[in-house]
Amino acid sequence: MRGVKKAHLPTRICVKCQRPFTWRKKWARDWANVKYCSDACRRHARALSLEP
Repeated sequence: MRGVKKAHLPTRICVKCQRPFTWRKKWARDWANVKYCSDACRRHARALSLEP
């Protein structure tokens, strides 16, 4: 058997929507800097910070 079961992957809470999300392989190199669960949350949070 290879890999790690999904239940044992690290999780975080999204800064924008406050929902938990789990580690993804595409985030392996940058997991320390991942704050948002999706591109939609990242774009929405950034749009709110740019408003006057």
